[in-house]
Amino acid sequence: MKIIATDQAPAAIGPYSQGYIVNGLLFTSGQVALLPESGAVAGESIEAQAEQCCKNIGALLAAAGTDFSKVIKTTCFLADMGDFAVFNGIYEKYFVSKPARSCVAVKTLPKNLLCEIEAIAVVE
Repeated sequence: MKIIATDQAPAAIGPYSQGYIVNGLLFTSGQVALLPESGAVAGESIEAQAEQCCKNIGALLAAAGTDFSKVIKTTCFLADMGDFAVFNGIYEKYFVSKPARSCVAVKTLPKNLLCEIEAIAVVE
């Protein structure tokens, strides 16, 4: 097992790692819309927050030596399923491999954010 850590994505705000590589697969922790350099929320809209979630996932993928084309599964969490269509519009710009996905509405996300994404990707 290899821990993935990068200052290009927000630091863990709890007792967890940003990601792990195990047997050629990267498992990321859920990424929310925090700016890596400051920990501040990246805007109040679903567009701004979804964009930052994707950028944070991208940073973890890069740190592991892989990219969005190698993502095979995501789990997405939305604070409001009414944001589903807008979220998908941002998501599809990044997750070009059209990975398997679960997307659920949750009651509350950390810091009352609007979305969170976790991913599993192949590392070659």
